[in-house]
Amino acid sequence: MSRAQQAKENFMNGLNCTQAVVLAFADLTGVPEETLKAAALPLGGGLGRLRETCGAVSGAAMALGLLFPGTGKPEMYALVQEMARRFRERYPSLNCGQLLSGAGLAVDRAPDPERRTQEYYRKRPCPELVYDAAAIVEAICAERGRL
Repeated sequence: MSRAQQAKENFMNGLNCTQAVVLAFADLTGVPEETLKAAALPLGGGLGRLRETCGAVSGAAMALGLLFPGTGKPEMYALVQEMARRFRERYPSLNCGQLLSGAGLAVDRAPDPERRTQEYYRKRPCPELVYDAAAIVEAICAERGRL
């Protein structure tokens, strides 16, 4: 199974978007899964459901940071910018609220997330967003000999 597919499954199994992406790379990071889950939890929903930066993008950035340890700021920022550029090639924004509203959904910022039902998953772009964010990280890693 690809890491992108694992990220999508993670999301479909109840993890938030950031957790779904970063945990798809957990085995390569040396960080315990429970620690990754805890660190990524606040970033879901576009940073605590504020609907700011897409959690899948945040998860991809976290994964890059963990997968390329010892990388200096300029190099890491270049990796993240490359990931963001590729994400923007597929989607009109990096902003959670804009991605949701673009899919015809109301942008709810209440701290209590929606219940995960089949309808929830059917109407949201999030499963594909986490899939694509993880696929981008996977590609960047493969290009740089990390996978």
